[in-house]
Order: sequence, then C-alpha cells, then structure tokens
Amino acid sequence: MQTAAVFGGAGFVGSHLCKSLIKDNFSVLCVDNLITGQRKNIHEFLNNSNFEFIEHDVTKLLKISKKIDFVFHLASPASPNKNNPKSYINKPVETLLANSLGTYNLLELAKEKNAKFLYTSSSEVYGDPAVSPQSEDYFGNVNPNGVRSVYDEGKRFGEAITMAYFRKYGLDIRIIRIFNTYGPKMADDGRAVPQFIASAIKNEPITVYGQGFQTRSLCYVTDMVDGIKLAMVSDKSKGKVINLGNPQELTILNLAKIIKEMTNSKSEIIFEELPEDDPRKRKPDISEAKKLLNWEPKVDLEEGLTKTIEYFKSQ
Repeated sequence: MQTAAVFGGAGFVGSHLCKSLIKDNFSVLCVDNLITGQRKNIHEFLNNSNFEFIEHDVTKLLKISKKIDFVFHLASPASPNKNNPKSYINKPVETLLANSLGTYNLLELAKEKNAKFLYTSSSEVYGDPAVSPQSEDYFGNVNPNGVRSVYDEGKRFGEAITMAYFRKYGLDIRIIRIFNTYGPKMADDGRAVPQFIASAIKNEPITVYGQGFQTRSLCYVTDMVDGIKLAMVSDKSKGKVINLGNPQELTILNLAKIIKEMTNSKSEIIFEELPEDDPRKRKPDISEAKKLLNWEPKVDLEEGLTKTIEYFKSQ
C-alpha cells in the first residue's frame, strides 16, 4: 500500500483529497495546524486504520519515520476577505511562511523520501490579469507589496523554489494552479460561495464587492480533487505547471443572484467598496490539463451549488 502525506489535509480541498485517497486504498497521513483547517472535516476518517492525523505546522520540521510515496502541499490560508479572521489578509505572516519555509520543508521531506511532490499554487499568481483566459505561460500582473501580496507572492515563491528543486536535484515535482473551487466542507471564511450561501439561507443581506462585474470561474471540489490526483500520478506532469479550474465564467453579481434564487431567499443584495487589487477576471485556459492529464471538469454549476447549499443547510 502506498502512502500519501497531505499537508493542509484538514482544510476544504485537503479533506476531500484525503477522502478520495482513502477510497483509492492509499494510506493517508494528514498534517494540519488547524489555523484555517477544521477537525470536523476529517472526523469521519479518524477511526480508519489507513488514516493518521498529526497536528503540526509546516513551517516547523516534522520527522516522519514511515515510507512516504507522495507529498501533497495544500497548507495555506486561502480567503482574501479582510473581514474574516481566517483570511490571509489577517494571517499575512503565517501565509507567507507556509508557502516559503513550509514549501522548503516539504521539498526536503520529498527529497529525503524520494517521493513525488505536488505544490498547490493558485490562480492568484496571475494577479489582476491583463489577458483572459489565463494560460500557464502568462506571467501575471501582480502588486508585489499590496495587501494581497502575502498570498500572491507567497504562491509565486512556492512555485519558484519547487522548480529550483526540480532543476537542481531532479525532484519529481509538479505545480498546479487552482482556480476558484467550491463545495461541501468549505469554511465560512468570507469567500464568495460560502458567504453568499450562508447569508441567503438566513435571509440576511448578501454582500457583493464593487458593482459585482468581476468574474470568477467555479470548479466543484470533486473535479478539482480528480485533477490533483491525476497531476500527482502522471509522468507527463513532472516539472510542469498546470491550471486546474472550470472555464465557465460568470460575474460575482450573477453568482449572488443564482444562489439567492436557488435558496428561495428573501435576502437583499447590497454593495460595498471593491477591495484593493481585487482581480477583475478569472478564467483558466485548461488546454494543458486536457492534453497532459486528459482532465476537464464534469460537474456543472447548478449541480455543484445544489450539493453545497445542502451542506450549509445541514450545518
């Protein structure tokens, strides 16, 4: 049985990845410091003999005696909402260190164990893009010291050091750039989908920033997990950077209206000032994922939102 170490495994995407790996008969070592991850996300696995949880911060060295075949690095805050205490805006140093020192520590672990390594970067490396859709060869339009830079530049550094280990040591690495992903187990951390749903089911005002004309492309979490696993196991992805996301683009205002309608909500849609450096467009070019991984999303927006709304209602 092969062992996969999932760092950030109690987070939203990480916990879905753990579940899928267990189902695929992997032994899963889940590591998370729980500053944004949630213990309830992994509660269902705790009695499984093929699952082990360690509460640990990736910025500190972790000695692991067992054989590790795959190292997945998903450890980082991910919400840009300054009003939420779990956002990277409010955890700026932690975010930078998770993607810099944390990435270094996990690359060293992969090198020691001769393991395959996957770094989860983000569409945020493109910043506020001047081109759309965004392909992997676009260098981005990023403010290097703005309020969002702790995440944007943290992810860009994480990519740089991951590629350095590939070039210097021949480490078997791949980098994926995750575009907006949603689904059950999302924390109510201020990101658009959970924030809109939580407000809508309580009939509270739904807050849209700016005029809501900025676009996002939403990928359901099971599709994202499938892409992550394919990227890890494929030999074609070694040394590559690959976008993973859903090319279906919609405005934030339209998303708010769809969620309001699907929840039969009486919520009013209100508008607040657009945050600093908020990207105006997000749409992935997934040509590389199709070519190298034979991957593209399968779950449409209505199906995915239905499942996500059901989850939030159950909470």
